[in-house]
Amino acid sequence: MRQRGRSRETPRIHTCVGSETVPESLVPPAFSQSRSPTLPFLAIPTLNFAPQSSNFKNLKRKQNFLAWHTMASTPTTLSDTALESAGKTNEQEPPELGEIGVSDRAELNKARSSSFHSRSNSPTSRSRQDSPSHSPRFSPSRFSNSDRSQASSFSDLKLLGFLWDRKQQLKAQQKGKRKAAKSWYSRKRVKGLVALIGLVGLFFLVNWIMLLRLQDQAVDSKVENSSSVSFPQREEEKWRNGKGKRPQRGIYGRMLALAAHALAERQNKPEPKDLWQEPFVPASAWRPCAEQRNWEPSDGNNGYILVTANGGMNQQRVAVCNAVVVSRLLNSTLVVPRFLYSSVWKDESQFSDIYQEEHFINYLTPDIRIVKELPKDLQSLDLEAVGSVVTDEDIMKEAKPSFYLKKILPILFKNRVVHFVGFGNRLAFDPIPFQLQRLRCRCNFLALQFVPKIQETGALLLQRLRRHVGLPGALDRYLIGSSAGSSNNESSSSAKKTSKYLALHLRFEIDMVAHSLCEFGGGEEERQELEAYREIHFPALTLLKKTTKLPSPEELRSEGLCPLTPEEAILMLAALGFRRKTHIFVAGSQIYGGQSRLGALTSLYPNLVTKEKLLSSAELEPFVNFSSQLAALDFIGCTAANAFAMTDSGSQFSSLVSGYRIYYGGGKMPTIRPNKRRLADIFLKNSTIEWRVFEQRVRKAVRQTKHVQARPKARSVYRFPRCKECMCRTD
Repeated sequence: MRQRGRSRETPRIHTCVGSETVPESLVPPAFSQSRSPTLPFLAIPTLNFAPQSSNFKNLKRKQNFLAWHTMASTPTTLSDTALESAGKTNEQEPPELGEIGVSDRAELNKARSSSFHSRSNSPTSRSRQDSPSHSPRFSPSRFSNSDRSQASSFSDLKLLGFLWDRKQQLKAQQKGKRKAAKSWYSRKRVKGLVALIGLVGLFFLVNWIMLLRLQDQAVDSKVENSSSVSFPQREEEKWRNGKGKRPQRGIYGRMLALAAHALAERQNKPEPKDLWQEPFVPASAWRPCAEQRNWEPSDGNNGYILVTANGGMNQQRVAVCNAVVVSRLLNSTLVVPRFLYSSVWKDESQFSDIYQEEHFINYLTPDIRIVKELPKDLQSLDLEAVGSVVTDEDIMKEAKPSFYLKKILPILFKNRVVHFVGFGNRLAFDPIPFQLQRLRCRCNFLALQFVPKIQETGALLLQRLRRHVGLPGALDRYLIGSSAGSSNNESSSSAKKTSKYLALHLRFEIDMVAHSLCEFGGGEEERQELEAYREIHFPALTLLKKTTKLPSPEELRSEGLCPLTPEEAILMLAALGFRRKTHIFVAGSQIYGGQSRLGALTSLYPNLVTKEKLLSSAELEPFVNFSSQLAALDFIGCTAANAFAMTDSGSQFSSLVSGYRIYYGGGKMPTIRPNKRRLADIFLKNSTIEWRVFEQRVRKAVRQTKHVQARPKARSVYRFPRCKECMCRTD
């Protein structure tokens, strides 16, 4: 309510108690005097504060609560008249306790207790409280007592303010310490993790370097520890081709050591189930039936066919069978084939030195007419002069039957004789009439049988390969004829157990190595030697190399056109799972580099033998300097084996052996045909690949070639006889 005579409102100040504004006339003197600059948080001039943050509001609430507490704990210094004029309506109420935390209330109680004890312990204050004369109502010096009380209140407030500030400082310090500790621990954790990773990486790096050094330096010692046969002495490791070179085994030293370790580990473990088997059910569904004929014999009235076949025993065998088919096609008489002397093979053997001539003539008589020589009136004829000589240059490779009917038959009518020289692979496999294709199979699998001399020695070879022979093999009677029974009778008294053996054809003779245009780790010396060999024995290839840009050795190897080296072949066998004790017969043992290059093979498989080791020098004497006859012994040993592994699928020897095993094997004679393109990609990683990965990849590459299939179109019936012309299905 406004008073009369006053022209303006009573000034107001903010007491900071809640949000109320108290008139200045109602403010007690003690509180009014607190508007001094020393305690700005108790008396603040009227200002319009903008909204503050939550932290600022909390601080203001704490200050208001402390101000109220100070006034409540200070003795009353206001006169009764002032209180009555105020109508006792200006009593301060404490702020809501809900606005102050538990820690703040504890702090407040502590401050009040200290203030109370400080006053009660003073003698002056006790006497004044006990004596009525010192009562603030009746004492003449009331205002002096109020000053003392006010000073005490100020000291309490200063103490509480100091404690509050100290607490906030401690909290800030603790918060800073926690942040510093957290940052320090984070940095320490990162440094520790980096150090740990570095130590682990260094450990593996040192381990890897030491392992490589040990593998490179101790290949020989590792293999010796796991085998009973050691590597040959380095002084004796020389090439046996007359130049005394050392074999290059360094590129596969690491893999050979891993193979030796793997063989030693699985010495007592079972071999893979399909190692000595082929898929029996689909393979046994085919049976031989090439002996069936469905035509009349040929009278051969159109003339005579002479054939002089080149190459080794296997090329000659193919040429003979092709000549038989051409003779029937042209209705001509076949003269017993002759074999061309080769500077590569240096063999003077003729047809009758290898095959039974009489059996050949008699067996094929229902098909064609065969004579041993030309009639006398034609023997004196200069065949070259009259144009009856036909070389391989005159006939395209794998020529169709229509070519012979158009080109060769007119010459035959004119001169009564045609002489084929070479005749290697000069007849196509498709298209060809059914009966002619069957005649081809009949010639290869039935008409060509080895002479008794080769059969008898072959029987000895099989007997020693099988060690203790109980029963003859499935193919023995087709290979060695009557000698199979005699060898069985001689050994029946000491028969214990039939021993399985694996046959391996290493097509790594110098002619194959030179003709492949590949490189095999011998460096510049090897390149010069093979180039010199090509100039002598393959002049056409040398000329082609000079005039045409041919693929590089690396490209040839990546395409699978290079023969497998002995080291690659033995690593393949180890990866497939053959045990260390496996008996292995190696055909084509006169490999490029000599016997010393077989060191890698014998170190991993000590039971590795050749015909030269199994047969005595006296037993081999009739075959010395006759490479085709020695090849016939290898043919017998490989064809009769429990399992056969080829290293070059393009080899005629391997093709004939695998085809013979299919024709007579009854689904029980497995053949390992590696995919050289896939193997080349695997061997390129020989310096880094792990043995387990190497095993898996090699087995997969070989498994894909082991499935039973019919002859693909235009492929050789000598290698793939599973066709209706050669074999019949039983289902």
